[in-house]
Amino acid sequence: MRISTNQIYDQNIRSIMNNQGELSKTQEQLASGNRIITPSDDPVGAAKVLRLTEEIDELTQFQRNNDLVTGSLEQQEAVLTNITNSINRARTLIVQSGNGILADPDKRAIGAELEQIKLEVFDLMNTQDADGNYLYAGYQSGNQAFTFNPAANGNAISFSGDAGVSFIQLSNSSKIQSTSNGYEVFENVLSRFKFSVTGNSVTSLESASVKEQGTFDTFFDKNYDPVTPANNNYRVNFLASGQAELVNQGTGAVVDTVGFTSGQPFTIKGMEFNATAVPGNNIDFSLDTPEKKSMAQSIHEIQEILLDSTIDNSALQESIADALVGLDNGLERLSLERASIGSRLNIAQSSYETNLDMEIAAKASRSSIQDVDYAEASSEFAKQETALNAALATFPKVSNLSLFNFI
Repeated sequence: MRISTNQIYDQNIRSIMNNQGELSKTQEQLASGNRIITPSDDPVGAAKVLRLTEEIDELTQFQRNNDLVTGSLEQQEAVLTNITNSINRARTLIVQSGNGILADPDKRAIGAELEQIKLEVFDLMNTQDADGNYLYAGYQSGNQAFTFNPAANGNAISFSGDAGVSFIQLSNSSKIQSTSNGYEVFENVLSRFKFSVTGNSVTSLESASVKEQGTFDTFFDKNYDPVTPANNNYRVNFLASGQAELVNQGTGAVVDTVGFTSGQPFTIKGMEFNATAVPGNNIDFSLDTPEKKSMAQSIHEIQEILLDSTIDNSALQESIADALVGLDNGLERLSLERASIGSRLNIAQSSYETNLDMEIAAKASRSSIQDVDYAEASSEFAKQETALNAALATFPKVSNLSLFNFI
């Protein structure tokens, strides 16, 4: 077979170029640490690496979300802890203000301290995160969650956000609540259940108040009718048998009957009446509509009473009872919210560890497909380098083989 001079040159140059290309590719693998430089090196492996890389990127984002939500929940927990401490201090002061031996200056001093606690709690309820968003304003996070207007007709401290809550994704199948709205945490707190006397035909009515709050609360819960106001009207009838009978005026049902002595206080369903009455007399009253207010509002109301020297002791005692019930109900709500935050933090921690395990597994799988075997690649590089050197060394000798050398 005849081989032309052009063929000899072309074949040798092609061989040298192929050796250089393979050597360059192996060198790039060693430099980058990747076995797959282009998809054509391993189409199936390249596709798997792409999917694993997307999974790792997604897990990385989930971990960032986890860090953000953990920081937010820890901040909320700190806020609730500080509010709880302040409310406990306020509660102690309110109980102290009911001491009958305190003079007006002492009560005003307690009122002044309660005012500072109220402002502290108000500021905590308007806590902002690092981005300046109000934690408890719902979806209106750019606006203050609570406003304070002493001249308002209703509550001086009111919620001005909305009921929105945010969720954050921690995995493909898991997301947790990252924020709570201020209404549910602070303002959705029932005030003290009470009743109001609307009329009577007795000789004199010295007092009518809630004496046993727990008993009255049970009665209130079972009998208050938010749909039919007439069913919230009651009458105490004084009978010839020496008894007082409690009747629902809307339904006509007899609720309870207790013994009665004119001029002596008696208690029925947690309510104490002290009346001078004869058989045939009666006392009409109605259950007050339940109210909801924040603990800051409860402190505001008792603080106003303590700073007013014209308020008599009975009004003060009633206000103290209102404030204590409001604060106790609020503390219970805070306790539930803190428990919820704790459970969400546990979920976040568990998700973080799961995602970390999945990320390690995905990286290991990608590494097994994509990463170069340095020992193998180094050996291959040495072999290819030897082949290239041999090609470069032999080419000049082959190219000099010509009949013209023998002429």
